[in-house]
Amino acid sequence: MSHILAKLKGVKVEDIKKLLEEHAPMHAKEGMYLEYVWQNVDNSNEVLFLFRVNDLSHAKKFIEKVHSQALKEDPKANLPKMTFLEEK
Repeated sequence: MSHILAKLKGVKVEDIKKLLEEHAPMHAKEGMYLEYVWQNVDNSNEVLFLFRVNDLSHAKKFIEKVHSQALKEDPKANLPKMTFLEEK
């Protein structure tokens, strides 16, 4: 089973939860399913979230495309740091 762990700083957990809910249909279309959202206890402006993914390679390409487009529109866009995880 594959997962993607995302870490985003400078945000409120409520805002990220709302955004992830809005994007859930798009993520599902790409085989990405949100499993958890956490707020860092030591830094309330840091949120982590975990996706279960059907195809890690496909999801990685999708995220790279979306992030690349976001940076074209706003070079200072606050994007999450993504960690791609595969169970062995």
